[in-house]
Amino acid sequence: MSAASAVPAQTSGLHHVTAIGGAPQHNVDFYIRGLGLRLVKKTVNFDDPGTYHLYYGDEAGAPGSLMTFFPWTGIRSGRVGAGQSTTTAFSVPAGSLGWWSDHFADLGTASVITTRSSDEERLSLRDPDGLQLDLVASSTQDPRDPWDSAFVPAQYAVRGQHSSVLTVREPEGTVRLLTEDLGMHVVSEIGNRIRVAAGDGRPGNIVDIIADPTGADGLTAGGTVHHIAFRVPDGETQRLWREQLVDRGYDVTAVLDRQYFTSIYFREPGGVLFEIATDTPGFEIDEPLLELGRSLKLPPWLEPSREQIEHAVAPLALPEENNREAPDVSSSESSSESGSGTVDAAHPVAPPAGVTPPDAH
Repeated sequence: MSAASAVPAQTSGLHHVTAIGGAPQHNVDFYIRGLGLRLVKKTVNFDDPGTYHLYYGDEAGAPGSLMTFFPWTGIRSGRVGAGQSTTTAFSVPAGSLGWWSDHFADLGTASVITTRSSDEERLSLRDPDGLQLDLVASSTQDPRDPWDSAFVPAQYAVRGQHSSVLTVREPEGTVRLLTEDLGMHVVSEIGNRIRVAAGDGRPGNIVDIIADPTGADGLTAGGTVHHIAFRVPDGETQRLWREQLVDRGYDVTAVLDRQYFTSIYFREPGGVLFEIATDTPGFEIDEPLLELGRSLKLPPWLEPSREQIEHAVAPLALPEENNREAPDVSSSESSSESGSGTVDAAHPVAPPAGVTPPDAH
């Protein structure tokens, strides 16, 4: 066993959740206008560059605020079930759920308050592709600043991720991984739900595990979560954690360059795909804060194929409120992203050798 095995992994909470969506424009409209998040990066799936990878979060896309999507127009619907993250919850201020209920009604989105207690109120809804979302108003104050959205007043706005729900057949292995290998701790166990948390257990640090021994397996496609990611401060710590996980028998990918962070991927014992992602370098490495999300950004190894990629992805109309103080984008830049189709098979686009993880885009 290596020296890294003695280093206890202590994740500081959720980094992001990545899901699969349908039409990109519907995705943008809902998460910017509906949830009041900011599109902080418009890039592509590095392992399938004919499709977008869209990142939403707070003003700068801080770890723990992020929800990301691979959107495919016309994708079939998936099935929510065992071996998946089945609900993604966002943190909102106490007393705000009445406003949110009215807001979603105005948008034609059904929502219902499913939990009322002194500790937590929960509003449940589905996004345009059927992805299960919750807004959680907790008695535990969330000190994170929201994005100053033009569509959701700050006093009601999303503060970031609250928690993720994992549905598995047998919870013991999942709980053991989260507590022994990721440094989280059990907070409560009620019925078939076990709550674990990192650090002080504030919103953004929480995972709920639901045991469903007889339910159907999940099918990853439209309206389902692809993976959830946990935070690690830097690459050196990430490499040590990778060694530790490998020593404990997990099949972990190599460290992969995701441009805005580096990542490793593996499946936990219940079948959910986990990622461990670094907090650095962040989303301002290739465009300034005021212009986040405006332009299609590509990693260096995809830049030679920019023209093909720009004609492969569908055009997106981004509300100007996403970049209220930024200068106007020239018409030539805007028109360069108006194509549709697929990347030309005669000029294949691929990441450099070794950066494609098995089913972990």
